[in-house]
Amino acid sequence: MRLTQHQADQYHEQGFLLLDSLLAPREVESLRAAFERDARTPGPQVVTEDGGTQVRAVYSSHQRQPEYAGLIRDPRLLEPVQQLLTEDVYVYQFKINAKPAFGGDKWAWHQDFLAWRLADNLPAPRQVNIGVFLDDVNEFNGPVIFLPGSHRDGLVHEGRSAAARSEQHLDPDDISLSPRQLAEHVDRHGMTSPKGPAGSVVLFSPEIVHGSSPNMSPYARRLLIVTYNDAANPPRPTGEPRPDYVVCRDTEPLRPLAAPFSRTLSAVTA
Repeated sequence: MRLTQHQADQYHEQGFLLLDSLLAPREVESLRAAFERDARTPGPQVVTEDGGTQVRAVYSSHQRQPEYAGLIRDPRLLEPVQQLLTEDVYVYQFKINAKPAFGGDKWAWHQDFLAWRLADNLPAPRQVNIGVFLDDVNEFNGPVIFLPGSHRDGLVHEGRSAAARSEQHLDPDDISLSPRQLAEHVDRHGMTSPKGPAGSVVLFSPEIVHGSSPNMSPYARRLLIVTYNDAANPPRPTGEPRPDYVVCRDTEPLRPLAAPFSRTLSAVTA
C-alpha cells in the first residue's frame, strides 16, 4: 500500500494523516482480544491509572501477542512509513494507551521527540507514529487533539519537570507545554481531533504538539501506537538504557508481509 502524493503532502504539511477504516472489523476484534489477554499479563509493561487498577497503558505487546507481531509488518502500516521516512525502519516503541469508559485520564500537551531525546538520547526526529483505533473515536471519549503544522516549529519546550512522575515511562506531564506556550501555538495553528470508526489509522509526526482530555463518556477509547524509527538513527543512551519493553532493542529493519496480518494468522491456525 502506498500513499498518494496528496496524502504524503498532507502528512508533511499538517504533521498527521487519517486513513479511515483501514482495518476490517474482524481484524479489529482480533486486536482487541489480544489486548485483553496482554493487559492481564503481570509485569512492569502494564501501567495503571493513578490510585487505581484500571489499565492506562501496555507496552511491547508485539513481543508477546502474534496479532501484534504481524501487525507491525503489515504492508498497510509499514509501507506508508517506509514511503514517508526510509526503507530501513524498525519498531522503536509499541504501546496501547487505554482510556476506560467513565475514567480514562488526560494526556498532557507534549511532543514525543522531546521525551525520547531526554530519556534515550535519540539523535533526530526520524520517526513516524502509527495510531490504530481499537475503538470508535468520537468527540466524547477523549480523542487525541493535534495542533496541525506545529511539527514545523521544532521543539517548543526544552527540559523536563523537576518533579518527574516516572524516569522509566517519562509521563507527558513531565514535559508538558506551559499554558503560555500552548496558547501561542493554538493561536498560530488551531486544533483538530481526528475521529472515526475502529480500524481507522492516524499517522503523526514525532514533533507535532498533541494531548487529550479525560474520557467522561460511556465509550472506551483504546489507541494502539507503533513508533517506527530510522534504523540509522538508534538511541544512544548515556547511562543505563530504559527496559526493552519501553525501548525496543531489535533494530533489524522490518520487511512487509506478503499479505495482511490477519490472513497470515489464518494460514497459521488453519
